[in-house]
Amino acid sequence: MLFNSFAFLIFFPVVTVFYFLLPQNFRWALLLSASCFFYMFFKPEYILILAFTIVIDYYAGILLENEKEKRKRKKYLILSLIANIGILAVFKYYNFFNDNITGLASLFGMKNPLPYLDWILPIGLSFHTFQAMSYTIEVYRGNQKAERHFGIYALYVMFYPQLVAGPIERPQNMLHQFYVKHVFDHNSAVHGLNLIAYGLFKKVVVADRLAVYVNQLYANTHSASTISAVIGVCFFSIQIYCDFSGYSDIARGCARVMGYDLMINFNRPYLAKTIPEFWSRWHISLSTWFKDYLYIPLGGNRAGRPRWYRNLVIVFLVSGLWHGANWTFIIWGALHACYTIFSITTQTMRSKLAQISGLMKLPAVNKFISQVAVFILVTFAWIFFRAENLQKAKMIIDKLFSFDFSLNIHQLTMQKGPMNFILSFVVIGLLALSYLLPTNLKLKHNLLFLVITSFIIIILGMNGETEFIYFQF
Repeated sequence: MLFNSFAFLIFFPVVTVFYFLLPQNFRWALLLSASCFFYMFFKPEYILILAFTIVIDYYAGILLENEKEKRKRKKYLILSLIANIGILAVFKYYNFFNDNITGLASLFGMKNPLPYLDWILPIGLSFHTFQAMSYTIEVYRGNQKAERHFGIYALYVMFYPQLVAGPIERPQNMLHQFYVKHVFDHNSAVHGLNLIAYGLFKKVVVADRLAVYVNQLYANTHSASTISAVIGVCFFSIQIYCDFSGYSDIARGCARVMGYDLMINFNRPYLAKTIPEFWSRWHISLSTWFKDYLYIPLGGNRAGRPRWYRNLVIVFLVSGLWHGANWTFIIWGALHACYTIFSITTQTMRSKLAQISGLMKLPAVNKFISQVAVFILVTFAWIFFRAENLQKAKMIIDKLFSFDFSLNIHQLTMQKGPMNFILSFVVIGLLALSYLLPTNLKLKHNLLFLVITSFIIIILGMNGETEFIYFQF
């Protein structure tokens, strides 16, 4: 079920009303049933995959807590991780690796005997897999007690607001909340509704409108000039931010109305002054997941620069592969690894240059230049994220450096006409204005924010129920 659908417009208030009407002992059952219904709205049979991993991880957690022998505990953890990663590998990566094996075999005049599996990737598989893995890892580390209530554990994995595209929660933050009796609170409800409205504004007003031009650019790259290509890749940079952070805002808002707190997943990432800072602001739940469960276990930055840089490369390559089974995502991850290492190694040099050039005396100017530089680097990397293949990415990059400065945007605005192109800049301006609001949203308890945002959605929102970009992951 899509957050931006008519079905959800009915689903959300009905579930919320019944949630507050039911006694506390029955609320988990309502939320679990609603979450199952929410997920089965996409493809019903894939709920069996979730059921399989939920059962495995539930019993793995109990075994991990009961077992005192380290070797056996490690074995239980490994079995749990294999079950989760195995499901992910089969559904998401099998055909990718199989295609590469086929290509490699053909170079030597051989045939690949492995069959191609024709199936659709389950919605949000990477998200709920990583959330399930965080539970067993935390139980193994002794940071979380095993959950004995099967229904509550299943709800932790399947909680509908963040089931499909995060935030990827930790058991320490979520499990105890399902035992708390939440009473209806006006301020929490208004805050949640404001988050939902702001998320829908990002999605249907900004992201979906920019998508029209972006889709035209990537479908008709041959007709693009340098200027139209620059506009298109910048539009996608804003589109993917609004699409994904919009989902996170809606998820947090739905949970907040019922009294639950989900973690903040985005913190104005395009205001970052360095690439490492960007990653502390973008998809925070995934960044911290990789930090805690991959980067630090590899040694982090504690074993000298060569191993430190190696660890960064591994994390970003795995992150790229997490996002998609395509070489474009791997290159996207590799680019961010290079950006991060370059940022670290040149930090002292950049500070000295800022002092010599006098930029240190102009902190606002220095900050703005740094933010623009980060935006350009991130936007360039997004080309590989958006392109269907390496050939398409190369075509876009060639257009960027073709030095064709003609304003031939008419072919790329045919689908919705030039008015949509003009409105794209208008809605970007509205997004920028929203950034002037206090970071902690002092208007979060104010119904006026909800009314104004709802009005903008009605007037400028795009028609149609379009999927969120991160559903494919």
